[in-house]
Amino acid sequence: MMICDAQIHLWAKGTPSAHHRQEPFSKEQALALMDEAGVNRAMIHPVMWDPDSNELAVEAVQAHPDRFAIMGWFYLDRAEGKTLIETWAQRPGMKGLRFYFNEPRMQSWPTDGTMDWLWPACERLGLPLSLAAANFLPVVGQIAERHPGLKLIVDHMGVPRASAGEAAYRNMPQLLALAKHPNIGIKTTGQAVCSAEAYPFRDIHPHLKAVYDAFGPQRMFWGTDITRQHCSWKQCITLFTEELPWLKGEDLELVMGRAYCDWVGWK
Repeated sequence: MMICDAQIHLWAKGTPSAHHRQEPFSKEQALALMDEAGVNRAMIHPVMWDPDSNELAVEAVQAHPDRFAIMGWFYLDRAEGKTLIETWAQRPGMKGLRFYFNEPRMQSWPTDGTMDWLWPACERLGLPLSLAAANFLPVVGQIAERHPGLKLIVDHMGVPRASAGEAAYRNMPQLLALAKHPNIGIKTTGQAVCSAEAYPFRDIHPHLKAVYDAFGPQRMFWGTDITRQHCSWKQCITLFTEELPWLKGEDLELVMGRAYCDWVGWK
């Protein structure tokens, strides 16, 4: 079974978000842990706190094109973005774009018109778009309806940032309502850290099952956001491969990597 982690971060400097490990995380460290756990591939999501993280990701892809690919980013309120995006897919390893909105000035971007140009541009260019959309899930549905050719991914099952326990899943009704749009997929990244229990984190199993039931294995993508987890990469794998009795066979293969690679065009 091919296992592809739908989200990791690499960085060499800067101050990470408080919920991530505070030391740098290199491609060499990632590869060693991936090999130990049995992860075949990982999608790098560059970070804002290291201004050179896009370049670090490209270096990783150039050194290991069979192991890494990239969902890149740039500041959307800068004019050069509209030019950059036209040749984005020509950059090494780029499979699409991913945006998150941690800085205060960014939080209104999905609804104040700043991103209105992005949706049709990504649809036209065939660029999948991954979004930390916990605060605007209904808007994602509106975008999906207006742009049916645009492949959208909701990060972290719509869990709000820095949430834990049952309160982390307060957006589940809004998330599940998005299943009617066939161009929306869901990343299950970061879920172990939401659990209030020890491994195998049984309190989050019902939420994983709800996403599986609503979106199916073709639109449910396994991953870790490993630098944020309090468990091992191997445990993040076996949570899905050994602890969810309803996830078996071809469906398991889809969720663990094949569906995500198909979604973003990583052959």
